[in-house]
Amino acid sequence: MSSEYSSIPDKAAFIRANTRLHPVPLVPEIVLHLADEAVPLWHKTEQEIGESGLPPPFWAFAWAGGQALGRHLLDHPHLVRGKSVLDLASGSGLVAIAALKAGAAQAAVADIDAFARAAAELNAQQNNVSVSLIDTDLLTVPTSQRWDVVLAGDIFYERDTAARAFDFLRRQFAAGATILIGDPGRSYLPQNKLRRIAEYDVPVLRDIEDAAVKRTSIWMLAPGETTANPA
Repeated sequence: MSSEYSSIPDKAAFIRANTRLHPVPLVPEIVLHLADEAVPLWHKTEQEIGESGLPPPFWAFAWAGGQALGRHLLDHPHLVRGKSVLDLASGSGLVAIAALKAGAAQAAVADIDAFARAAAELNAQQNNVSVSLIDTDLLTVPTSQRWDVVLAGDIFYERDTAARAFDFLRRQFAAGATILIGDPGRSYLPQNKLRRIAEYDVPVLRDIEDAAVKRTSIWMLAPGETTANPA
């Protein structure tokens, strides 16, 4: 967790003041605290903290990969029913919330952004579910913890993060986890090591994407796929 976030002690209050509750376009069963625009909230966060160059407020938007993955879980609840679930780089917590609504026994949200963890907790409460919070950077700090299902929505947008995320997912897969990924064609998704199982047309904000609708795929790791065609 970055130390600069300590200058906003009540992150939940900040989130409530700078977002509005909206149903998620592709998953209207779920409502989230979302921003109407990215740049004003980004600047507001920097002003409150007194720092520039902060990462974007990923937690304040329903990204295409997370929407598609949430829709897929609600439509195919057997994937998570009765299981322990990890929402990796959770952002708003959308995917974890969808998993719980689909019948998951428990769901953890992991994000190094303190605002994201606060947003996920707020959003879970708003949807009458409960998530556990992980502030450890699971992509760099080894963990012996294992989950039945690991979910990753829209995490393959940057080269180094994507490589570390895929290594983590492979380790969880080797330990017996089901791995499901929602991705709208980000540059660093290793498609040749995955199996596409579904596609969705996801409404998104033009403020954060290059189109109003993003064609988004659900991918999974399967036996033989993780070592096939190494990049």
